[in-house]
Amino acid sequence: MNSTTGTVDFKVGNETYQTWYNVVGDLKSGKRPLVTLHGGPGMSHIYMISHTEIYSLYGIPVIFYDQLGIGKSTHLRDKPAEFWTPELFIDELDNLLGQLGIGSDFDLLGHSWGGMLAADYVAQRQPPGLHRLVISSSPPSEQLWKRFKEMVLKHEREGTVSSTEYQAAIQVFMNKHTCQTIPWPEELIAAFASVEEDPTVSNAM
Repeated sequence: MNSTTGTVDFKVGNETYQTWYNVVGDLKSGKRPLVTLHGGPGMSHIYMISHTEIYSLYGIPVIFYDQLGIGKSTHLRDKPAEFWTPELFIDELDNLLGQLGIGSDFDLLGHSWGGMLAADYVAQRQPPGLHRLVISSSPPSEQLWKRFKEMVLKHEREGTVSSTEYQAAIQVFMNKHTCQTIPWPEELIAAFASVEEDPTVSNAM
């Protein structure tokens, strides 16, 4: 399979970081590429790799990348919580599109947190080069998500993540909203392992 990996520089203030990407297919093929935004925040792209089938079946180039702070992109464990904002990741996406030369013609697929990021990106930037937007398994209600997140964070702050309430809620949430295939695919397990390896972004957001 035709696949190209690399990094692009991403400047934030006076600092320069690297965004890692993987292009499956040929960006010069004449077919509009699909850019994928993984979930998390703070989870790597690896669980979305099955979307390479889009290239295999239709010849459409598919672009995967690890958002800043996770996977093969620059890790920033010492950055404070206020550093990690949706605007940071919107800027990173804009930068990647420009560096790859596809900002004038692309489709966008966001999953979970990636769908929230995609929606923010489109609402704020209104990119003229975007033709199709697909939002998959993203929270339809911010208030419902906040209540669930508050319960989770409460247990994490208090060190009671082994409690019945926490474990039951997490399992129900994951099985319903993350993956209904039991046992989970190896790629998804690996993606969650990337969060455990460096939870900086996940904890901050």
